[in-house]
Amino acid sequence: MEITGIIKKIMAPQQVNPTFKKRELVVTTDEQYPQHILVEFTQDRSDLLNQYEEGQNVTISINIRGREWTPKDGGDTRYFNTIQGWRIQAGATQSNNEAPGQTFGGGAPVAATPPAPSTNTIDDDDLPF
Repeated sequence: MEITGIIKKIMAPQQVNPTFKKRELVVTTDEQYPQHILVEFTQDRSDLLNQYEEGQNVTISINIRGREWTPKDGGDTRYFNTIQGWRIQAGATQSNNEAPGQTFGGGAPVAATPPAPSTNTIDDDDLPF
């Protein structure tokens, strides 16, 4: 899968333990309702972020990881998800006539669609339906 957007924040590298390091970034998608997505890069891949800076347009190849955790005291099982980046590429800057979009899965851009023309003849109704 891929996420395309602008880097909002790049965190400092973290040495979690002597054999594991990670670095996180937040990418803001360019769509009607922008999302701020935290992506983590681990081990050697954390060094990929050294050549990028906040405000830069990027495409990140990701894997979604899920894990199960049950407390030792026998409490309720909980589930956690992580978005793990494994490749990052500088994206092309958008010109004013390009439609904003986001790519997922097959890499095909999902372009913003223009709103449908209104069939409502009463202009004082501001409801969207």
